[in-house]
Amino acid sequence: MPNLGAPELIIIAVVLIALFGWKKLPDMARSLGRSARVFKSEVDELKKDGKPASSDASQSTVQGQAYDADAERRAADRREADARLADAERRAAEARAEADRLRAAGPSGSAGGTESDVRRDTTL
Repeated sequence: MPNLGAPELIIIAVVLIALFGWKKLPDMARSLGRSARVFKSEVDELKKDGKPASSDASQSTVQGQAYDADAERRAADRREADARLADAERRAAEARAEADRLRAAGPSGSAGGTESDVRRDTTL
């Protein structure tokens, strides 16, 4: 960056006054100062994020386990799959029990008869 002397600073000031007007320069300077303070505080906050906090409350806090969203999702998927499997097994057991009941009832227990009750017409 080149050295800015008095003549250069005067030229910059005259150009700023010509561009923005005499009344708006103090507001712009205040706004620039606020922006610089906010920027500086954000940079300081970012620097603190990388370092452990030194307060008593943060040191006495119990360390917890990290939350793993993928592991939680996989566990939920496993629970859902296990529930579907258990439901399918229950329905299969009910169907087997119904089939066994129907077999035990025999031809007299069925309303429409069984295959042995059906007579075929073989006459032409």
